Amino acid sequence: MPTTASEPIPAVRMRKVSKAFGDNVVLNELDLDVAPGERVVIIGPSGSGKTTILRVCMTLERPDAGTIDINGESLYHEPDGDGLKPAREKHIRQVRSRVGMVFQHFNLFPHMSALENVALAPIKVHGMPKDEAYELGRQLLDKVGLRAHANHAPGQLSGGQKQRVAIARSLATDPDVMLFDEVTSALDPELVGEVLGVLRDIAEEGTTTMMLVTHEMGFAKEVADRVVMFDHGRILEEGPPDQLLHEPAHDRTRSFLRAVLAH
Repeated sequence: MPTTASEPIPAVRMRKVSKAFGDNVVLNELDLDVAPGERVVIIGPSGSGKTTILRVCMTLERPDAGTIDINGESLYHEPDGDGLKPAREKHIRQVRSRVGMVFQHFNLFPHMSALENVALAPIKVHGMPKDEAYELGRQLLDKVGLRAHANHAPGQLSGGQKQRVAIARSLATDPDVMLFDEVTSALDPELVGEVLGVLRDIAEEGTTTMMLVTHEMGFAKEVADRVVMFDHGRILEEGPPDQLLHEPAHDRTRSFLRAVLAH
């Protein structure tokens, strides 16, 4: 459906996006819009394809079919007369630069300090002078409560601290869209709260579009504008967190929520 003049251009628009790994279809003609500044939590059973939604937006996986737009510009295609053609790598990198992703397993460079990890992308991707990038890095580490750990190597940090550095690193490129893939699932339970606190702070600022895959239902209820239940490559249902998490329409959603909340 085209966007009318009175509607903002979606921060993320997915149309008929499909992806299969062999015979396993993980995205099945997916349609999804995420509004600018909206916080969308994606839930669903393991293997349902929810992480793949994030990975195709980050170009870590290429969809087999369909289109993805970031702020109105196609990620995998570019104009060709009246139609579209597959995009060149330069175009893909330029559009992807508006998207940041935080992974389940940190992916920090072990030979670099926390500050160097955060400052690297502004220097390499945006050509920021080193002094400016390091000052930005210190500000972002302060934002996630780790300024005092700026010179520590990842091996000197707890899991929760590593994940907070990873969040700061993703923020360093000033992305329009932030993707979070089960960012607390690899942490010890006592460290989960410190990472969720940082995500709450980002959400409360209200300017960054956020797509989060998580099993933390209390957190989803607190920060999400919309919860999307994903199963077998499709959106099964979606709605405000109070409605979907407490009065879901589908038996499959009810059984999933019972299983998650039992742990």
